[in-house]
Amino acid sequence: MFLLNAGVITERIPNRKAKEIYELICRQTTISKTELLERSGMTVSTLTRLLEELTSQGFILESGFGASTGGRRPILYEKNSAYAYIFGLEISRTLSKLVLVDLGMNKLDTRSWTMTTEMTPDVLIRLIAAEAHSMLQRHEITKSMLLGIGIGAVGPVDRLSGTILEPSYFQAKGWKNVKICRLLSEELGIPGMLDNGANTAILAESWHQRTQSFKHLLYIHAGVGLRSSMVSEGKVIYGAVDMEGSVGQMIIQTDGVAHRNASGNYGALESYASLYAIEKAARSALKQGRSTILSHFVEDPEQVTYTQVLEALKKNDPLVVEIITEAATYFGIGLANLLNILHPEKVILGGPLIAGGELFFQTATQVAIRKTYYYPAYQVVFSKGQLGEEALAMGAAVMVMDQLVRL
Repeated sequence: MFLLNAGVITERIPNRKAKEIYELICRQTTISKTELLERSGMTVSTLTRLLEELTSQGFILESGFGASTGGRRPILYEKNSAYAYIFGLEISRTLSKLVLVDLGMNKLDTRSWTMTTEMTPDVLIRLIAAEAHSMLQRHEITKSMLLGIGIGAVGPVDRLSGTILEPSYFQAKGWKNVKICRLLSEELGIPGMLDNGANTAILAESWHQRTQSFKHLLYIHAGVGLRSSMVSEGKVIYGAVDMEGSVGQMIIQTDGVAHRNASGNYGALESYASLYAIEKAARSALKQGRSTILSHFVEDPEQVTYTQVLEALKKNDPLVVEIITEAATYFGIGLANLLNILHPEKVILGGPLIAGGELFFQTATQVAIRKTYYYPAYQVVFSKGQLGEEALAMGAAVMVMDQLVRL
């Protein structure tokens, strides 16, 4: 990942042991000095000094007293959410979203833009900058109170240089080798940081569930394409290259249909379970003269969109139910393959296909469970996540916040 002026954030807490204590406090709602002593292994004098430093600098607050175990009631500590503020930005194929949060990841403001054919990088950056300044004015936040801006974008991305490389299926031109971190950092005058959206989404969900016992989380975003990421003990697992979208190239039929992209695999999962696959199936059925209320929505079958498919699904149209069920079944097969390889404790599913209704989610997860080899000995929890469609932007902010405890 790339962070312009990284030292501005990482050096705010210069002491390594202070970073350790601060991270322990951040991972809990509140925590006592006794618990910090047990978890850190530090001496009482060292811990006391560090807590005093973090309190005087505004990083943490004393938040009352815990239950007594026979002696004096222990002082409880918590993160000071008002210490600083962060912008989190999602850049996806269908929309881009900017959120303003405090250090406790409480959302203060948000704004979204539809990614139309006119939404080139230059246009989007101007809109983001204008809205960011408006948000700061509305909430009376000065630039000195900002940590930075985190960006979760469609891959592939080069995290080290802060560049969106060559994403597929953007409607507007110009989204190739966009140095998004540098452009936004210069426009806003704050540090900028980039990762792919699947990674930022799972960071947000992992942080949101930080007090729970799950150590290994898998995230899959199902929409125009399929994106995945995995967290182990709070840390994103990175490969040798940014392979965010490669899960969609999982081959589930060796003699299957051609991928919409010439470089894609025949029989790839994405060709059977994606917005494109569902729209293609609906258009094909209309051309065949199948009975469906979709025929009342458009004159030309090629004009059918996923939004119209969802409208028909709400009316329980038999053809659409069949199409969604089939796509979800293929998705469940791909999901089972991942479970049999990675064995996560919890799987979080997000994106337009998951948000479109219970049929896709329930069908896919049931198929995945039936085809998971060690079930029921191996139990996995499926979830739509706690943050929904805000996960990518919120996770981009978490990514910046995490720099406070980086060495």
